[in-house]
Amino acid sequence: MAAPMKELCKLIASAVRYGERYLKLDAHNAVYARNAIFDALGVQPCDHDGEVVDYDRADKLAHDIAAAAVSCGLADESETETVKDKVMGIISLSPSETNAEFKRLYDGKGGKAATDWFYDYCVRNDYVKKSVLDKNPRFEACGLIVTINKAKPEFRDAKKAASGNSVAGGYPKCTICRENEGFGGRNKRTLRTVDIKLNGEDWFWQYSPYGYFAQHGIAVNCEHTSMHIDRSTFYRLMDFVDIFPHYFIGCNAALPRIGGSVLAHDHYQGGGEVLPLQKAPVKMAVSSRDIKGVTVGILDWAGTACRIVGKDKDAVASAAEAIRSAWIEYDAPELGIIAHDGDGVHNCVSPTVIKTKDGYEMTVILRSNITSDEYPDGVFHAHPEFHVIKKESIGLIEAQGLFILPGRLESQLTAVEDCIARGKLDDELSDFELVYLETDELVKSGKFDSVHSAMQHELGSICGRILQNTAVFKTDDRMLEFLRRCGFNG
Repeated sequence: MAAPMKELCKLIASAVRYGERYLKLDAHNAVYARNAIFDALGVQPCDHDGEVVDYDRADKLAHDIAAAAVSCGLADESETETVKDKVMGIISLSPSETNAEFKRLYDGKGGKAATDWFYDYCVRNDYVKKSVLDKNPRFEACGLIVTINKAKPEFRDAKKAASGNSVAGGYPKCTICRENEGFGGRNKRTLRTVDIKLNGEDWFWQYSPYGYFAQHGIAVNCEHTSMHIDRSTFYRLMDFVDIFPHYFIGCNAALPRIGGSVLAHDHYQGGGEVLPLQKAPVKMAVSSRDIKGVTVGILDWAGTACRIVGKDKDAVASAAEAIRSAWIEYDAPELGIIAHDGDGVHNCVSPTVIKTKDGYEMTVILRSNITSDEYPDGVFHAHPEFHVIKKESIGLIEAQGLFILPGRLESQLTAVEDCIARGKLDDELSDFELVYLETDELVKSGKFDSVHSAMQHELGSICGRILQNTAVFKTDDRMLEFLRRCGFNG
């Protein structure tokens, strides 16, 4: 047997060993799995000499098998991701087995034990690309979390972003339909989902392969129905935190430019991290004239948001619906707020929920995607002077204080830092003049121990100003006037 083929056969045996050790591959299925890998890669079945490599990282195992397949002429460089996906999918539990193990853990040990196992499983079978995510720069500045996403391309055009999330041919209907589970056309052979019930409806939970925060996942409606927010949305979100009280869950505004890129399918985002918005204090309390059992307050936050707290689901949902129904019809042309015009509806809310000792804490963020001649990308979007840092949509996650910035910034900002050290901004970096000047002033202030730490502070400051751009009300008086229309006294 030629050396490259001998190495591949050893790696296939190693993959089966890995599956038994980390992915609950039953020993009775080991031979079956090995033969399935031979078949999937087009390898002439062969014995190996018993030697295997004990891998403990899925990404390393998958990389080595793909490289060996290329060396043997069974795949070219463009097919390495497909090779990885095929092999790891074969040695993973089936969807039904995954769901059954999740349910067993949930029933026996509770939601956190079940989700911890499920997330770790999705890392172990290489669906969640944690080794890639761990390379993304991340830091806290100005009360916000800032990350630089090196794993995904930047979408500066909203239409291009939307088209990037469609699948030609109509099957699956979109990128988050359950029909993606095992779908080879998008290398989803390792995708696994688990069943959940929200407001009596069939939904499922899965993790994001390139998550933005700890255990970042999405709850998806089993029915392919468009994103929408109504009173039932608030009940579903509260049901979710009943099931997983250690997670938060939120819903993107169901409009282009301010919402998620997959607007064709109803879904929510959540996970196991406390985001800055959830820690924001209430700066002004109001009370409802009609709804008992809740407290409502305007948050001390750069965006426009209020928090509803209560233990009674009906009361919390009623308060949130009062705000939503009033906001979608609210006009204030003098502030640039137009609820709807010839281009459609422009006002929507982004609700997000956690569960605490005080009950459900539902934060409702007011959003508008109206445009103008001065701001063609959105009046309440990042303004043009900040587009060099962030031009993509300011969605649910950024609105809660976790900013996902484009990967290009890692090298570009390093170059700007070098320019600050030299005392002159290079011509090719002229778009970063604002960043250069402000960071240079921070360095000269003597408050930072390095140019890099000053740059991190500057990024946090810019992200804070972008949040201020998204605020539909710039003063507490206007927010209070709006809440009075909703039936609240303050």
